[in-house]
Amino acid sequence: MGFEKGASLLEDLIEKAGGCAVMDGGFATQLESHGASVNFKVWSALCLIKDPHLIKQVHLEYSEAGADILVTSSYQATIPGFLSRGLSLEEGESLLKKSVKLAVEARDKFWDGVGCIPGNSYNRTLVAALIGSYGACLADGSEYRFGEFV
Repeated sequence: MGFEKGASLLEDLIEKAGGCAVMDGGFATQLESHGASVNFKVWSALCLIKDPHLIKQVHLEYSEAGADILVTSSYQATIPGFLSRGLSLEEGESLLKKSVKLAVEARDKFWDGVGCIPGNSYNRTLVAALIGSYGACLADGSEYRFGEFV
């Protein structure tokens, strides 16, 4: 999908939603409530490997709650991060693609259930790839400290 088409989809969604769109949030908290371990330095990357079914479940729950935009579970998932933990380039790329696939599958499953119901108030959810800051893949909290890399 080209940039123009993606921008048009977002603009259409925001207009249909009355001027603002609701994004999912609190992903770690919701994963943890389902039993995922988020005490690991790069928990979002680990969940892609160990608990992808939980990621999909959380996306589905945010869709049910009315999220207009699902954000992929890739905040700390980076190629350098995967390589530093012994994964191959291909495995890292596959996991990043998986983060998108899980969100799309959850969105489509939800929409298959409500999209055909006349008068439903849900918008067809968009999926946005989450790209964390460089500090996020370091897993040392530096993305929260101003001037860390200046």
